[in-house]
Parts: sequence; structure tokens; C-alpha cells
Amino acid sequence: MKKGQVYEGIVERVDFPNKGVVRVGEETCIVKNSLPGQKIRLCINKQRKGKAEGRLLEVIEKSPLETGTPCSHFGLCGGCTYLSCGYEEQAKIKEAQVKKILDNVLVGKQKPYIWEGIKQSPNVYEYRNKMEFSFGDEYKDGPLALGMHKRGSFYDIVTVADCKLVDSDYRLILQAVLDYFAEKNISFFHRLTHEGYLRHLLVRKAVKTGEILVALVTTSQNPQAVENLIQGFCETLKTLPLQGKLTGVLHIINDSVADVIQSDETRILYGQDFFYEELLGLKFRVSTFSFFQTNSLGAEVLYSTAREYIGDLSGKKADTGQAGTDGNADTDITAEAADKSGEPDKVVFDLYSGTGTIAQLMAPVAKKVIGVEIIEEAVEAAKKNAERNGLTNCEFIAGDVLKVLDNITEKPDLIILDPPRDGIHPKALPKIIDYGVDRIVYISCKPTSLARDLEVFLENGYEVERAVAVDQFPWTANCETIALLSKTDKFGKTSDTTKEKDTISEKKVNYREEEIPDCGCIYG
Repeated sequence: MKKGQVYEGIVERVDFPNKGVVRVGEETCIVKNSLPGQKIRLCINKQRKGKAEGRLLEVIEKSPLETGTPCSHFGLCGGCTYLSCGYEEQAKIKEAQVKKILDNVLVGKQKPYIWEGIKQSPNVYEYRNKMEFSFGDEYKDGPLALGMHKRGSFYDIVTVADCKLVDSDYRLILQAVLDYFAEKNISFFHRLTHEGYLRHLLVRKAVKTGEILVALVTTSQNPQAVENLIQGFCETLKTLPLQGKLTGVLHIINDSVADVIQSDETRILYGQDFFYEELLGLKFRVSTFSFFQTNSLGAEVLYSTAREYIGDLSGKKADTGQAGTDGNADTDITAEAADKSGEPDKVVFDLYSGTGTIAQLMAPVAKKVIGVEIIEEAVEAAKKNAERNGLTNCEFIAGDVLKVLDNITEKPDLIILDPPRDGIHPKALPKIIDYGVDRIVYISCKPTSLARDLEVFLENGYEVERAVAVDQFPWTANCETIALLSKTDKFGKTSDTTKEKDTISEKKVNYREEEIPDCGCIYG
């Protein structure tokens, strides 16, 4: 195969996240956004050291897995990958991808681990509780558009008025806002010239409470009649026949040249700058920039599974994760997570804690839970959430895990990890391992980052006991993974952390810092 040449081939499989492996004669090529079984036409973009990458030009024959799509934007919008497949088939693809990634790291390097397949999302359509829409044009100098990036394009925007990942309130808000600003002939922010006014529209809606928060993100340009313009935008939203309840409308000013949603200044136009959501019987206050799982019902599956993996906090080995005799996985946890006096006696570290969801779920069965999160707004929300839920044994610290761990005096009995997509900072890994806890529960939204971190854990005396995929993002290429790690006797360690013969910090951590880009983004 040569660069620039066009070939035809059959997609044999799709590796994470969306890398189709195409057979072209005796060679293979990676083509993104293709599906298993498709016959495609492709153009070679890269050819290096026997590895080829191609660009999808045309689907000549559909995959047997494809059954049609309910969305008119599929293939044009860059959001969904598997929307033309049945959900069961999509789940099988994701499960196979995650297991392959983990097997490449674990098989032959530790004792066999228990693979528990994939847990599906309770809702496969209209499941998202957050959308970040971008202003732009669908083609150069075209009319104003508001929606998602066009597949394969950095500039073009597709107005996704038919998106099936969100409910009708999102679609109604999107169309109303687009119509309002199009009628006013307001310009969008051009990424090349850095001129223009409209940037993003952020919509968040709680599944359980139905509360809606809307934020318009603009530059500080176009100061003429801005007050009347923005007030008109707010009044437009207030008159919409929404099924949910509009609790807040915000105007966020962002003059950064980067294509990110951030605030130089935030103005409340109506109501408040937060909304409430409920998970597993707890109530959470979620603000504009707080990280919160984008699939509320799926998050309940994710966190219930994590809590099940945490299991017994009495210091014993984790069991097989089966629920208690009453069918509730929490029952046995509560009964055993205490000292002889009947009081919980374990300290839990929840690292990368977000708004404190996991920490609060663990609080009733722990002596103390310490959450560490770099986003200060999320930490403040976590503190208020804990207070609102009547939890007095939670402490939340704002800061980078890498630095904060140096200043915490308490020692954990259990560590829960839920890092951003790029995984744990390589310099933070030895500090986490140094605690020598018997069990670590690692929640990951990117299995390749998880696998990379697991290599370090394996080299330093840990093994994976159980792992499972949890589909939080139906139809997209993303998937959550949970792994339970337990300490082994490698390097002369015992299960009693007071009798360790070595410290992990003295051992070589085979990890290159440059493997992780300088990125703090979180999917969702």
C-alpha cells in the first residue's frame, strides 16, 4: 500500500475506540469510523514501518450488523459511531475491545482474573444529562449552525436538531436558540480570525428531578445592544413549553482563543447557577462546570458496581461481589465495615473525586472518606452535597492528586481511583502504590489509559482480581471500565502493611511521563 492510493477492503474488526482494521489483500490498514463487516473504499493517509492508516471514502456494502438508524444526522455528525447497529451488537463490540486491551496487559503476567462482561445502559436513547453545543456554520460562509462538529472537520458544525442522545427539551432549546440568534444576524466566533460573538450553548438536565440549566457562552465582543440581546435570549427560553423545569439561565463570557468552555465572567440571567440530581438515594447539587457523569441512570449502575467491588471494609479479601441475602449489595458491606465496637474504622481515599459521588456513597460504611479533586468548583459542590446528605465524615480537598498526597497525614485502608481520560499522572502512581493498601478500585473512562496504569501496578505488587465494562455512552465509541486490584506478596510484601519489607518508591516504575499528554480533559 502506498500513500495517496485508493483501495477497497473488508473491515475485520474495530479496535478501541473506533479503529477499523481493514484487510486489503495480504495487508491491513486502520480506518476510523468504520464498522465490522463493511466493505469500504479508503485512501491511504499514512504508511510507516509497515503500518498503514486510511481515510474512509465510501461504504460500498453495509455491515450485516447494520439495521438502520433513527437519527437523520448519523454519519454526518461526529458524535455517534454505532448508531446504525443494534444495541446488543454494539455492546458486544465494546466488551470485546475492553477485554482485548486488558488481556494484552494481564494474561501471562498474573493469575487469571475474573472478566464479568459488560453492563448495559438502562436507557439507550435520550440518556445524556449534559450537552455542549457549538456555534458555527455547516459549510464556509453558510448560515448559522448550532450543534456538533461535522465528522472529520475542525470547523464545520451540524445542527443536530434530531439528536437521539438527548430528550425533546434539549432539541427544543437548541432550535429556539438557533432561530433567535439567526434572526438577529449575530456572528459566531471564528477560530482562525478570533472574531465573532457566539461560542457555545451548554445545556444540563437532571433525569430524576427534571431541572434544567442553560448557559450561553460568548466573547466580550459586539458590545452594542448586548444587554437587550441577551435578555431576549433569556426570555425566549422562559417561554418554551419544556417538560422539565428551567431553574437557571447563565451568560458566560469567554475570550480564550482555545475551543473550550470556560468562564472569564459568569452572569446569572435567571434563577440559579446550579441544579439538583439524585443518584442511589443521595441528592447532588451540580453547578455549571462540575464534573458529573453524563448518564445519570448509567451512573447508578457504574457506582453500584464500584461499591460492590469495594465490598467488605473489614480488612478481609474482597468476595466474589455477590449481593447480600436480601439482594442488596450494600447489606453485607454495612454489616462488616466496622470494628468490634460496631463503628466503621476504615479510611477511604477517593482520588479524582469530582463532586464527591463515590465518596458519599462510601461514607456510611467508612470511618472517614477523603476526596481529592483538582477542580475547585467541584470540590465546593462536593462539600455542600455531603452536608445536604447529612454526611459528616467526608473531607474534600482541592488540588492536584500528585501534590495533595504529600500533605495528607492520614493513611488509607482502601483507595478508589476515577481519573480523567488520560489516566493517573506517572509521578502520582508511586505515591498511590506506596500506601500499600490491600485493595484498589480503579474506574476508568478510557481502557487504554487503564491498561497503561495497570502495567505499573503489576510491576509493583498488585494483581487484577475482577474487571467489568459499563456502557455509559451508548452509540458512541466510549465505555467505562472498573477493575479491582489486590496486593500480592510480590517484592516480599505481606497483607499486613506494617510488615512491608520494601517501599514501592524504591522500585523502578517503568513509566515514561511523556506518554501522557498535558491534558486535563474529562470525557462527557
